[in-house]
This record gives sequence, C-alpha cells and structure tokens, in this order.
Amino acid sequence: MPRKPPIVFPQEQRLLSALGERLRLARKRRKLSNAAVAQRAGISRTTLYKVEAGDAGATLGSYVRVLAVLGLEGDLNQLGADDRVGRKLQDLALEPAPNRRTATRAKTVKSSSASNDEEPT
Repeated sequence: MPRKPPIVFPQEQRLLSALGERLRLARKRRKLSNAAVAQRAGISRTTLYKVEAGDAGATLGSYVRVLAVLGLEGDLNQLGADDRVGRKLQDLALEPAPNRRTATRAKTVKSSSASNDEEPT
C-alpha cells in the first residue's frame, strides 16, 4: 500500500513546483528524453515525472539523482551555505551575558546608603 504523501504548505509547494520546472527545462536544454534521464538516474519515468512536477511525495534522493544526471548536483552545496540567522543565533549564545543590576538591588543599595548619610537627631 503506498504511503500517504506529506502535508505541504502552499508556499512550499510553489518552491517544489518551481524546482521541478527548472529541472524539466534543464533536461530539455540538454536534449535528453525523460526515458534517458530516468534510466541514468536509476528511477522510473513515473518518478521522474513526479520530480519534474514538484511532487512532495518524490523522495529527496530522486531529486538528487536527477540533479546528478543533469550535472547540477554542485548546486546542493549552496543550500543553507549562508545561514545568516543561524550564525546570529550562535553568536548571541556565545556572547557573555551583560552585567546588569536588578532594579530591586539598586533600590536596596540606594536606600541603605541614604540611611547611612542621615544623622540621628
């Protein structure tokens, strides 16, 4: 029995569809048939069709095999390479916490020094 495909949000589906379209165009520019790409990738033509359609049910491995056949596997190195948000979060975790006095402690210090300055009458 086939697995149920994962839930994919519309924005993610648009990304997958755009990736599939780019892969289809790359295959056509190289004048490769879908049968030839599927055979070289070791996947079925149906799976290739799913990849080119941006189907979320196609495995990541299938996408990678198609990229490799088209000579585009090097593009995977660019994914997540410039993780600005992750580096900022890491830097924040590495910074020492600033030395702050709490408001209650500051009031206590001020009150005790003010009472020491007063002279008894």
